[in-house]
Amino acid sequence: MSEGSAKADASPELPLGTTPPFARMHKWLKRGLFVCLFGLVIEGALTVPALALWYGWPSLSLTEICSELMKIRYSDDTLDCTQPYPLSGPPFGGPPEAMGQQTAEDDWGVQPVPQYPRVGFRELVRIHDEREAAGNN
Repeated sequence: MSEGSAKADASPELPLGTTPPFARMHKWLKRGLFVCLFGLVIEGALTVPALALWYGWPSLSLTEICSELMKIRYSDDTLDCTQPYPLSGPPFGGPPEAMGQQTAEDDWGVQPVPQYPRVGFRELVRIHDEREAAGNN
């Protein structure tokens, strides 16, 4: 038997670690994992823009949205987001974002229950405008 006919009779080259009985299963697993990976990438790419629109962008900038969410979460009208965020801040160093914050009205326990109101569609725009109107009077 010649070398050429021996190669023609052999099964196709399989990836390392794949045995012939499981080759088809590995092929379908690989396809399924690629579909899931691309789905996660698309979901991740659309999450921030969708949330920004929900909270009130372009009426509010991303920094204003962040500041309003912090004011609602901690029930403290003096909090603001830092822009640009320092590289020495958490998680790379420095104190955590809310260290020493005592104004949150949550029920603390094993599973904390937040007591701040749920923020609806573009409701931060109304809250921001009311806060600015009250501050200008």
